[in-house]
Amino acid sequence: MDSGATTGGRSRNSLEEVRERADRAGADGQEMEHLHEVALSRAQDGRLPAESRKQWAKLSLRINTRMHGDGPWDRARMTAHNGRLRTMVIEELGPDPDDADWDPAAVVSDIVSAATLTPPQARDLSVRWQERPIEQIGLLRRAKNVTAPLERLQHHLRPGPLHDLALEWLSVRKHLP
Repeated sequence: MDSGATTGGRSRNSLEEVRERADRAGADGQEMEHLHEVALSRAQDGRLPAESRKQWAKLSLRINTRMHGDGPWDRARMTAHNGRLRTMVIEELGPDPDDADWDPAAVVSDIVSAATLTPPQARDLSVRWQERPIEQIGLLRRAKNVTAPLERLQHHLRPGPLHDLALEWLSVRKHLP
């Protein structure tokens, strides 16, 4: 991941190069994982300008979405990762209500939609969760993983139904496996 290596005057891991390689990688999981790590590390690099970090973060989101399958665990991992990355950008670079990727309300909406349960459903299932079938325990774990960024995002929300829903999820998460 040497960002200084060049090919033809361009960094081997320039934004354009990584984007092109991701487009060509197709189903090559190992290559996609490597490219995802490159994009994520650049998005987190505080030495880069904010706009560059946002571009790297968008690429990381795109690659992460392509890397995962359609199964419930894959979708939950993708959503959890994207939620954490979007939250990091919002916290470090500031929210941007004109860009859904960096708009706290849009991120929270995406997170609660991906939870596949409502807070009351999760609360009801969490009672004696150890006695539940493994599929229900998995559903509760996925809801807990997906909703993790709400703790950090709730402070960016205006008072209202979405903020109340985030708080409700935060109270339920404590009881999830």
